[in-house]
Amino acid sequence: MLNIPQGRKLDCIPVGRLAIDINPADMTQSFGECDHFKRYVGGSPANTAVGLAKLGARTGFIGKVSSDSLGDYAVNYIANLGVDVSQITRAEKEIPIGLAFTETLNGKTNLMMYRNEIVADLLLSADEVSEEYIASSRSIVISGTALSASPSRDACFKALELAKKHGLLIIFDIDYRSQVWKNADEISVYYTLAAKYAHIIMGSREEYDLMDSIAGKEWTDEQTANRWFAENAQIIIIKHGHEGSMVYTKDGDSYKVNIVPVNALKSTGGGDSYSSAFLYGLLFGRDVKNCLELATTSASLAVAAPCCSDAMVGLDVLEEVRAKAIAEHGELVIKL
Repeated sequence: MLNIPQGRKLDCIPVGRLAIDINPADMTQSFGECDHFKRYVGGSPANTAVGLAKLGARTGFIGKVSSDSLGDYAVNYIANLGVDVSQITRAEKEIPIGLAFTETLNGKTNLMMYRNEIVADLLLSADEVSEEYIASSRSIVISGTALSASPSRDACFKALELAKKHGLLIIFDIDYRSQVWKNADEISVYYTLAAKYAHIIMGSREEYDLMDSIAGKEWTDEQTANRWFAENAQIIIIKHGHEGSMVYTKDGDSYKVNIVPVNALKSTGGGDSYSSAFLYGLLFGRDVKNCLELATTSASLAVAAPCCSDAMVGLDVLEEVRAKAIAEHGELVIKL
């Protein structure tokens, strides 16, 4: 089904946001109640890179961070996990790295992003995207947030063109963040343009609806999948929060993916853990059902933890938790 290149230096290159998350040390407390905080590496592409690296994939990254100790921390953190950081550039002095603050109030996660167009990751420029680097990888992940402003938008589309030229598996993670977009039409235009390149598209039901808003259609999941199969897509993943996800393949298979029941501390991070485990499985030859079992298991670990990047685990642990979840809860993935 998927023609994934072999014999290249890297397995995957996520592109986009490498940022900082700041959470209460006790996630049951609000920021108003909390006196102690913890900082972590964050940003959807960065979390995906961390997840892939911890599972054993040879992972690169393309992005831009601040020229200060927060930028140093973010780069050093992923480098120490084995992510290649040679293509991470630095913004001019005084330009900040993106910050996100997460609290859980009355069982609901409140994500506060402190960023605008003058933030390091959105200043990645097209001339900082190397064709040689792209060509060295088997796959690439483009984050929707990186499309919200230029020059980052231009860099992403250059990366997409180069990935297409060199036959990479292209993954588009819609990754919608309301704080970075100006209007609904802009969201729909740039998401649609990026999705037309992708072999795999992943996002929530809300994110697909935003992408298709100009078309004015209210699609069912199956209609959404068929809409993108008419373009370049081979696999469509549509997430429904605590109800799990639906997955469709162009060759006609469909899957209902259940969540692994856990005591969730927050709703963030699950999507990145899901995508990294799913992509790892695909890149290393596993069948779609097993990839999805890994994905939903990994997502459960992330939402049960007070962080995102630090909650990613190695393959041995993930397999152990997957087997335990199936033994306790039955099949995690049902082929329809």
